[in-house]
Amino acid sequence: MTSPTVVVGTSVGGVRTAQALRREGHAGRIVLVGEESHAPYDKPPLSKQYLAGEWEPERLALLTEEAAAAADVELRLGVAAVRLDVAARQVLLADGSALDFDHVVVATGATARPSPWHAESGVHVIRTLADVDGLRADLAAGGPVVVVGGGVIGAEAAATIRGLGHEVTMVDPLATPLARIVGPEVGRPLEELHRRRGVDTRFGVGVEAIEGKAGDLTVRLTDGTVLSAATVLVGIGAVPNDGWLADSGLLVDNGVVCDRFCRAVDSDRVWAVGDVARWQDPRHPAERRVEHWTNAVEQAAVVAHNIVHPDDLQAYAPLDYVWSDQYDWKMQIVGHVARGARHEIVGDLSADPARGAVLYADDDGRLAGAVTVNWPKVTVASRRALGPGIDFDEFLAQVHALPAKAPTPR
Repeated sequence: MTSPTVVVGTSVGGVRTAQALRREGHAGRIVLVGEESHAPYDKPPLSKQYLAGEWEPERLALLTEEAAAAADVELRLGVAAVRLDVAARQVLLADGSALDFDHVVVATGATARPSPWHAESGVHVIRTLADVDGLRADLAAGGPVVVVGGGVIGAEAAATIRGLGHEVTMVDPLATPLARIVGPEVGRPLEELHRRRGVDTRFGVGVEAIEGKAGDLTVRLTDGTVLSAATVLVGIGAVPNDGWLADSGLLVDNGVVCDRFCRAVDSDRVWAVGDVARWQDPRHPAERRVEHWTNAVEQAAVVAHNIVHPDDLQAYAPLDYVWSDQYDWKMQIVGHVARGARHEIVGDLSADPARGAVLYADDDGRLAGAVTVNWPKVTVASRRALGPGIDFDEFLAQVHALPAKAPTPR
């Protein structure tokens, strides 16, 4: 009997891989392994709707037990994979059991980068339901909050916590929020948005120490400022969950190193998807590892196809798409804005509410990417235009012809 396809990881990449395998016609066993005992759940709402108390855990569900049974996907929850034996084709689990595999998909995602500052209590990260439950418990006690990190998680959480009525200070050594993703042309208006909503922003300054305990914390900054906080949230990035592969013999370097088909470079039976995958994107000169929901979903579909159809392998060459919701901003990022050689702003990102877009051109005068705020028509048009590689000035003229009036506040 053929061994099953084992998918290790129950976040969106793992769940979507299992589902896509069935859609592609995989007739054998599929086993989905997850460290958490919860049914698989979606993570983007953790820093927003779930943190705000607007959604119950059930609304986060990615795959219920009933849906798994209907798709004939076996769930092994509450048990972590601790080792991969590539030669023996086995996944060893923390409970001492082992799963044989025909193919294995590594979808173990990433873990929030731990705080390098070690207070007694009251310092939190956001990555799991348990993380947010702990943060919500401390927030319920009241008091000021310091958010360390102005990336997606930090900025979204700061907006959410401020919406709950807390005094919030956001700190980041970079000059603007989301600086590594969108640059100053969007980061500056975003920082102004946080300020208008009452967040005390401290950008361009780092954290030296966090001391004390929940309810009575001291945050010392590199400019000599001392902040008092009841709760601190640290959002300083994530690291791939690849430690369990350390002795597997696979090439692991900031994730599982894969070829353009998302197959491990040193095993044709091992694949990787999502935050833990570092693959050879045909659109880029070097391997990439991307920590975004859309990437995990699209990568899962390609991996499932390649497992089921080994004679028709598809390279994974995605068109990047990321979004972030902060206050009344629906920010959507398409393509490769960081590589833009030129940019143009259309609309008004400083208005309240805002509607606008920043368009980026590459060195060849083609559209490279776009960041839009509350302007879905430009998002859709940008995604369509990036495929064939439209002339930047031609696309810019098309966008200028669209109405840019901001939506009426609700």
